[in-house]
Amino acid sequence: MESVACRSTRSAVSVSLIQACVTATTTMLAVLIGGWLTVRAQDRLWRRDHDRQWRDIRLNAYTDFIGAAREYVAFVLNPAARITAVPRPRDPGDLMPFFDDEGTRYRERLESTKTALRLVAGQPEVVSGSSELVRQARLLAAMRADSGVEVLPVNRFDALWEAERRFIEAARAELGLPSALAP
Repeated sequence: MESVACRSTRSAVSVSLIQACVTATTTMLAVLIGGWLTVRAQDRLWRRDHDRQWRDIRLNAYTDFIGAAREYVAFVLNPAARITAVPRPRDPGDLMPFFDDEGTRYRERLESTKTALRLVAGQPEVVSGSSELVRQARLLAAMRADSGVEVLPVNRFDALWEAERRFIEAARAELGLPSALAP
């Protein structure tokens, strides 16, 4: 009889040990899965926050650049602005505009916002669009140096505003915004 009680006790200990191992293993597995899911959720939140911060940084840089480009053009169109132009010594050989002290402020702001834009732009189309807009603004300023505001050709303005539209479309696409132009 004693042996039956021993076997029964051993069997109960053995079952208790197995239950304890299964319970501990299940608990550890649940903790690992919960930790892994938490890490994944935190990573997704971090990435979303990171993307939002970069979107805001880019939006500010693009907005500052457009503002600087418009201020530059407004200065160029001011009849009192003193602008001179000299041929560029290297290709493409077009005219380079130079400004008085007041105009230098607008040129420097345009250049600095263009550089800031290049630092944060995520797509090459945005950088090339900004370069084309600056090029068109400089061509307008160079033409303005040789003549008055009233005789600037319309096609120069058309090219400038088209470059601005292309830049804005590239920037909106990068920011995940729909096209601003009607289809």
